[in-house]
Amino acid sequence: MVRQNPQQLRPVDLARPRGLSTQAIRNYEEAGILPAAARSPAGYRVYTSRHARALHAFLALAPGHGHQTATAIMQAINEGRTAYALRLVDESHAQVLEDRRTLEAVEAALRDLSPVAEPRGDSFVGPLARRLGIRPATLRKWERAGLVRPGRDRQTGYRVYTAADVRDAQLVHQLRRGGYRLEQIAPLIDQVRTAGGVAPLESTLRDWHARLTHRGRAMLTGAAALSAYLDTDDAVPSGRADRS
Repeated sequence: MVRQNPQQLRPVDLARPRGLSTQAIRNYEEAGILPAAARSPAGYRVYTSRHARALHAFLALAPGHGHQTATAIMQAINEGRTAYALRLVDESHAQVLEDRRTLEAVEAALRDLSPVAEPRGDSFVGPLARRLGIRPATLRKWERAGLVRPGRDRQTGYRVYTAADVRDAQLVHQLRRGGYRLEQIAPLIDQVRTAGGVAPLESTLRDWHARLTHRGRAMLTGAAALSAYLDTDDAVPSGRADRS
C-alpha cells in the first residue's frame, strides 16, 4: 500500500521501531489495546499517531502493572471508561503499597526473632506457648494452618518442637502481632523452610526490595505515557461518555 497521507501509518510503522511483529499490532488492536483502525479503499489497516501513542502507553504500563492489567486499562480508555481505567491504576498502586508493608513487616519480624539455640531436648506445647505468651490452643491452630509442623513423641504421642519449629512459631507470632492473617503468613514460612532458615532469606529480601523498586519506577514511566495519551484530544472515542 502506498501512503498518500503522512499522518497514516502501516502496521509495520508501529511494529518495527518497537521490535514487534505486525501480527502483534493486529493482535493488540483486536484485544482493544489499540483503538480500532480505519481501512483503506483496498482494505488495508490504516493507523495514525493516536495508535502510536496508545501502543507506547500500553508498552510503558505493562512492566509496572502487568500485561493483564495494562490491557484492561487500555481497553477501558478506548471504550470511553476513563474513570474505571484510573481505578485500575489506583488498585495496582495500592497493591504495591501493600507489598511494601508486607516486606517491612517481614523484615521487622525477622529482626525481632530471638536466636534459637539448639535445645537439649525437644520443646513441648506448654513451654513453647508460655515462651511466646500465647495459649496452647493457638499453637494447635497454627499447626492446622500448616504454619508449624511439630513431630510427635513416639512414646507419649505429645507434640514436640525442634529448634526449627520454635523459629517458625516465633516468626508466625511476630507477623500475627503485626496484623497479618494466617493465609498471608503461610507463603513466608514456606520460604523460610525452603531456604533452610532465616539467614538465607537476606538475599530473597534484597531481591524483593529490588523488584518493588523496579515496579515502582516502571509505574512512574507508565503513568507519564498514559497521561500523554489521555491529554490528546482524540484519546477517548468521540461521542462516548465515561460510563464507569
